Parts: sequence; C-alpha cells; structure tokens
Amino acid sequence: MSVTLKVPSIGESIREATVGVWKKGEGDWIQLDEPLVEIESEKATLEVPAPSSGVLKKILRHQGDTVAIGEALADIDETARPAEKTAAPAKPAAAPAKAASASAPVPANGSQSASAAQVPAAAPAQVAAGPAPAASDPVRAAPSARKLMADAGLGVSDVQGSGRGGRIQGLDVARALESRQAAAPVPVPVTLLDERTPMESALERVVPMTTLRKTIARRLVEAQHTAAILTTFNEIDMSAVLELRERHQERFSKQHGIKLGFTSFFVKAAIDALRAYPAVNAEVRGTNIVYKDHYDIGVAVGGGKGLVVPVVREADRLSFAELEKTVANLAVRAKENRLQMSDLEGGTFTISNGGVYGSLLSTPILNPPQSGILGLHAIQKRAVVVNDQIVIRPMMFVALSYDHRIVDGREAVQFLVRVKECVESPDRILLEV
Repeated sequence: MSVTLKVPSIGESIREATVGVWKKGEGDWIQLDEPLVEIESEKATLEVPAPSSGVLKKILRHQGDTVAIGEALADIDETARPAEKTAAPAKPAAAPAKAASASAPVPANGSQSASAAQVPAAAPAQVAAGPAPAASDPVRAAPSARKLMADAGLGVSDVQGSGRGGRIQGLDVARALESRQAAAPVPVPVTLLDERTPMESALERVVPMTTLRKTIARRLVEAQHTAAILTTFNEIDMSAVLELRERHQERFSKQHGIKLGFTSFFVKAAIDALRAYPAVNAEVRGTNIVYKDHYDIGVAVGGGKGLVVPVVREADRLSFAELEKTVANLAVRAKENRLQMSDLEGGTFTISNGGVYGSLLSTPILNPPQSGILGLHAIQKRAVVVNDQIVIRPMMFVALSYDHRIVDGREAVQFLVRVKECVESPDRILLEV
C-alpha cells in the first residue's frame, strides 16, 4: 500500500511553498517521522517528516519546484521491508554466457565459425557501453548557447568561443548577434528578449531568488510604501553594562549555563520604554490604532537562508537569564532552518543588532505591521565629555525607526532617551523607575 507525502499546512496566510533539498532518494528505506524534504515558505524553511515507515517509491516534485499546500510530494511504499533496501542488485549474467560458450560445440572447420561465434559475445558489451561520444564533434557549446544559436540562426563558424578549449558560451552568442546587428540589422528572435535565458559566464552567476528572499524583498518594499518611516538617533555609554557583565559574568554563566550578553539589557530597556510610550508598541489597522498591552519582542537574527525575526513571547515576564537562553535558542534554530511559523508570528516590536557584524550606524526598516524597530550597533571607544572633562568611553549609536503616522517625533525621541537612561543605569530596569 502506498502513502502519499503531502505539503503540510504552514500558516494561515501561506498558499504555496518551494521544494528544498531531499534528504532521501528513491528506493531508500525511511522511518516514521524521519525528515524527508525541506519546504521553504515565505517566512521559514521547514522539514517535512515521513508519514509512515517504508521505501521512498517515487519523488513527484523536485528541488526548486513551487508547490501548493496539500500537493503530493512523493509516494511511500509502506508494505516494503528494510531488507529490500539492502538486497544486492542482480549482476549482469556474464557467467551463464561463459558457460554457454564453453558448452557450445566448436566447429572443426575453423576460423570463420570461430569469429562468428565471437560476435554475439561482443555485441551485448557494445550495447551496454552505449555509443561513444564523437571526439570530432564540431559543436563545442554549452546547452544554453546551443539554444541561443538555434534561435538566432547562427552556425558554429559564426561564433567565436571564449571558454576553455574554445567552448562557446551564452555571452559569445550575444557578442556575435551584436556584431551582426552592427553590420546589417536583422530581426532578433523574441525568445532572446522574453525568455531571459541565463547566459553562462565566468564573471556572472544567475541564481533564482529563494521564496524567503522574495518575501524579504517584498515586505521591505511594502514597509517603505505603506508606512511613513522616520529614524531618530542617540548614543549610549555602555560603561555600566560592561562593568556589570564583567563583575558577574563568571557566576552568571555557572548558575545559568549561558553567558550574560547585551540583548537582555536592551530587551528590558525597550519594554520599559514601550510601557512609557505605548504608541511605539501599537499598529495601524485600517483606520484604527491598535494598542498592545503585551510585549512580544522580535529579535532579528541571520538565519541559514536569510534574515529572520523570531519572537520572544511575553518578554516582560522573563528574567535576564531566561531572555538570554530564549534568544540563543532561537538563533541556533534559525541558523539550522528549524524555526516554526509560530516562532515568527505576532511580534509587537523588533530589535536588530547590526553591531555584531561591525555596523557603526544604520537606519533599520520597520517589520510590518509593527510601528517601531530599535537598531543596535558596534561598541566603539570614543572621546566624550563627562562633567566638563574629555574621557574615553565605550559608546554605542542606537537608532529608532518608527511609523510617523501614529508615533510623533517627540515620542520617538523620548522613547530612545528612555532606552539610553535604562542601559546607562541598569539599576533603573530592576527598580522600574
């Protein structure tokens, strides 16, 4: 009996996905719930498990194919047994042929019959080997170049190959067409313009965008077009946080099994500021403003296939250690493409730390439908004035991008000042003052 592997339901608003890497091939034995194939949606990459144990009978959709939710991906034969996988395939019957030739009577009249007897033995070997490629094949061209040449009516003699050994590539065909048009303009086949056939080149690579990358591009453009994005900046003296981390790092790590980083400080500071300025935690929904009294903070991380923003649920109820553990776990799962749709939905505010990559200053883009995003940057020692004296302090630029439709400039500036005050005096976070 065959069982069909189907594209699972990924999310309420998702209608299609892209088939990723198959982890098993046709004929392989698979176990129940064993990951079989990756499915890339517009928000994350998910692994589809086997619905039953058996042999992967036939793969119906391959890597790169776009599939709809519920569409069949493969057939699994659940009546097969594991032994069928390890059974050695039958070898060509060379021994019987040898025995037949040995048992066949040898004619006494010699060479002609003997040579005739050798023909049947040689013929199967030739068929098995297949026709040898013609070494003198005059057309040394890539498949895409052959198609372009055929569409344009060009011969091999019309194109000068620039590849290894004179191999003709797509760009060579394009150059030949340009030369022909310069000499005497001719109609260019529509396929050259409309199909956009990828041309091979040592200097260029044509790679289709992944579903996740398409979604990132679409949402970023959507944010620019639908929200009135404005950014305000400030800088934070990180001395107090660095001193606090250095003083308690060893004990914190031993007690909680994780290092005390910067993320938990900024999450706590952001929540404090969001309580003071709730418009930054709100969203525009139609002609209404929806104020949210819960604090689900998205933390942007670089995933295995692009930037994703997993959400820390009820971050206001978590301790410093719980925040660090949650963010670390989400980051690992993002890099391993193991995030679920539930990990990415429902955030109210986002924190993006470009400083881990060395960014000194940036203007983050909103994560729709949120109305605020806090950008963190690299810590850099700079000369600053403190109590009328020039001192060296570890400073960080911070940026708040906000939706000016519901967040006024005064609120945005005060929000960022509140974050600055909390980070520069971490005791304020604990005392909530």
